[in-house]
Amino acid sequence: MTIWNDFLGCEVRYIYTPTYGRVRIVEAGKGEGKPPLFFLHGIGGHLEAYAKNVKPLSDDFHVIAYDFLNCGFSEKMDTVFNPVTLSKQLAEIMDALGYKKANISGESLGGWVAGTFAGMYPDRVIKIQLNTTGGIQITSEQGKKDLVELVELMKKSAGTPTYESTLLRMQWLMHESNHHLLDEELVGTRLSIYTHPDMSVANKSIGEFAASDHHAFDIPLDKIKCPTMFLWTRDNPIHTLDAAELACSKVGGARLYVMEADSKHWPQYEAPEEFNRVTRSFFKA
Repeated sequence: MTIWNDFLGCEVRYIYTPTYGRVRIVEAGKGEGKPPLFFLHGIGGHLEAYAKNVKPLSDDFHVIAYDFLNCGFSEKMDTVFNPVTLSKQLAEIMDALGYKKANISGESLGGWVAGTFAGMYPDRVIKIQLNTTGGIQITSEQGKKDLVELVELMKKSAGTPTYESTLLRMQWLMHESNHHLLDEELVGTRLSIYTHPDMSVANKSIGEFAASDHHAFDIPLDKIKCPTMFLWTRDNPIHTLDAAELACSKVGGARLYVMEADSKHWPQYEAPEEFNRVTRSFFKA
């Protein structure tokens, strides 16, 4: 099934923010009095990561997925790129859409931003779901090796991206049993983003963040006061399951859910039925 069949019934549009310019969003369930649910993608990603979640969850929520600053087809700026900047962008997006507070689910860097946002703006969060999130302690040697591998793959994609380098970058996201999901449309969509002329500006800021001391931006777990779910997989790279258990123990009342289906770093796309069921249950409770 094509991505755009998944998005049938959704609206794709651009909104404008005072500081961060144009933002591409996709949404469903708008204008029906439903609580907002924002989906935040990972580093080097884009809103198509949530093609299998926006419409199905719109029965219960006004679902919004969007491209971060310097990602996808949102504004490209020569500016600092980190979870704090992206949290400020999210605040302006919520303002533009008329929401004082919202539910937030983020994957990888998106989870890092969700957790950072919850610490910076506690009054603007209903619940958060940290999906294979970054911004927590790496607890294994394999995790450190995974991070090095990711940075190298990002460098190849940012240099002179090809279909092959983009495919390798996306295979890193998925369990090997799910590599068949990486069809020409999905990989081609990412390649078209990576080869856009404006990406040279974006790659500079993203690369600087990737090469920085990440611990300076760790999620302030002790400041998260809202209901929190850590959603994990048994094969997640960089942050293994014990890292998730440790981080979860530092957030009062947080719960950890481990996916049953084979999935790695993109469970929302690899196992959407399970992900959507668990996500709906958590945010509706």
